[in-house]
Amino acid sequence: MDYKRKPSPFLPCILQAVALLAIAPAAPASAAPAAGSVERGDAAFLLARDAYRNGERVRLGRQLALLQGHALQPWAEYWSLRLRLDDGDAGGVPDYLSRHAGTYLAEKLRGDWLRVLGEVGDRDGFQRELPGLVQPDAEIRCYAGQFADTDDMVRPLWTSGQDLPRACERLVDQLVAAGGLTVEEVWQRVRRLFEAKRVGAARNAAAYLPATEGFDGRGLESIAQMPARHLDRLPAGFAAKRGGREAALFAVQRLARTDPQDAAKRFSRIESRFTEEESAYAWGQIAWQAAQRHLPEAVAWYEKAAATALSEEQMAWHVRAALREHDWNAVQRAIAAMPPTLAAQPDWTYWQARALAAAGRTDEAGALYQTIGRQPHFYGNLADEELGRSVEVPPRAPSPTAEELAAAATNPGFQRALALIRVDLRIEGVREWVWSLRGMDDRALLAAAWFAQNNEIWDRAINTADRTLAQHNYSLRYIAPFSDRVRPKADQLALDNGWVYGLMRQESRFIMNARSSVGAKGLMQLMPATAKWVAQKIKLAGYHPSRVTEMDTNVTLGTNYMKMVLESLDNHPVLASAAYNAGPGRARKWRAERPLEGAIYAETIPFAETRDYVKKVMSNAVYYNTLFEGRPQSLKGRLGTIRARGQGETEVEKLP
Repeated sequence: MDYKRKPSPFLPCILQAVALLAIAPAAPASAAPAAGSVERGDAAFLLARDAYRNGERVRLGRQLALLQGHALQPWAEYWSLRLRLDDGDAGGVPDYLSRHAGTYLAEKLRGDWLRVLGEVGDRDGFQRELPGLVQPDAEIRCYAGQFADTDDMVRPLWTSGQDLPRACERLVDQLVAAGGLTVEEVWQRVRRLFEAKRVGAARNAAAYLPATEGFDGRGLESIAQMPARHLDRLPAGFAAKRGGREAALFAVQRLARTDPQDAAKRFSRIESRFTEEESAYAWGQIAWQAAQRHLPEAVAWYEKAAATALSEEQMAWHVRAALREHDWNAVQRAIAAMPPTLAAQPDWTYWQARALAAAGRTDEAGALYQTIGRQPHFYGNLADEELGRSVEVPPRAPSPTAEELAAAATNPGFQRALALIRVDLRIEGVREWVWSLRGMDDRALLAAAWFAQNNEIWDRAINTADRTLAQHNYSLRYIAPFSDRVRPKADQLALDNGWVYGLMRQESRFIMNARSSVGAKGLMQLMPATAKWVAQKIKLAGYHPSRVTEMDTNVTLGTNYMKMVLESLDNHPVLASAAYNAGPGRARKWRAERPLEGAIYAETIPFAETRDYVKKVMSNAVYYNTLFEGRPQSLKGRLGTIRARGQGETEVEKLP
């Protein structure tokens, strides 16, 4: 799988594509410049970006003049027009939209223009340009609602609890003035904002409540900081008005975040003062927090929450709490209570099938397994094995033709994406790339994935190949670069190559200089403190923090850390994967007092990021080893059983 050492399987097509390009017409102005001008053009582009950020229109214009013919000239033009829009000047915008119709930048500029038109109240201009926008955001949809006099369209945004742009706030005001927003809808938003720890936003939403509700938002910060004290000091008449009861429910909800059992005890004392729905809401909050702490009481507390509407996250944790207790009847009931669209997701489809199988309803279980079987993800893999099928890779699609490769190589969006990545504007480059994939069929996607691989943009190769529906190339989906430098290190430490690559694929998508928001670096995303600790532990000669993104150093440190966490956690790859992402202490804490199925352990990890990470790493490992070894693999076998807490653990506390 090492594409740097072995001849490319696409070499004949490459030669044909080169021949086609040699006789093709001259490239458009947005095509990539000659190699000798790349460095100069890139420098001018970065100076143009700095000028845009500083609002320096004249300086930006000078750099734009130097970018004629450069792949990123359209970006500098966009920045120039964007500064003019800020000054209320839309001159040049229609021409740009015409010349770059269908591109990511045209969509971006049109959205900017629509926001300006909406803000100044230009109804005719807004309604003229709106049909050309492919993906309107919430703000633009709310401007559209204003101009179309349809204030009710803001209701889904209101009930979702998400932030409301100013344009949407105006629609809410109109909706309230028309009597279209009920008091209950206001309270539901206040609750959702409380749950999201957004006390200030909740106070603002509560301003839409009538004075008769008796809600005093002045003490909310105090309740948030000291919820137990608020519950201890409730006045005798606190429950006379809904505002007093909701403030108490907020205190219960906040206390449950730190101590669900204490919250349950305190709420039980005052439960009789609340309505049935309010009481159920409190128990739903307590149960949700208890489930994330793996408390056995969570299942019973969820039963007390039947009279309230749970969020999707609460519903998910209801299932997880039941799984943790091996209560398959409760699993089945919890999934049956989900909205159909949620219950149909692969994770809940799989667990519902398991619950049905546990109840002896094997035909129904098999029918559900079939709906997600053959899907290339954690639960599709598990469903296949329940149906008696091993995890396999599908037949490899025919290689792209010379024409397909040439189309990918000359795609202006791809060229801009690669140029942006080259100048370390990866986020912008990824957006250009993803936009350019819109509407592509499997053949075009595979050619684009090959083009990304050939340019060593490994993450785009993976994500693009992942999109195919009927024709697949799993050697692109599960690309394995640097094998001459990665696999020897894994073999030296007796680590499973599929697991190493599966983890690396999830950590960085093989981006060598990847940096996370929390400071992790390199192919294996090492935190500086962890890298330093491992380097000292293995006595790595000449180590310096500046070397952590170097491939050999990063892989050496990363694989050694994998070995350490694996050995310290019962040699179980599920535990070690969780430890690599969230720390060994947490991986140990999440074990149960009795043996736990590996899939249930993964499903009940409290951190959403780590939960998703572990599932993907384990599924990745199966596919990598299927490709490496040329034979089907078992995900269930890899997941195995997690022994009870404390068994097979060594020196966990000493690992960072």
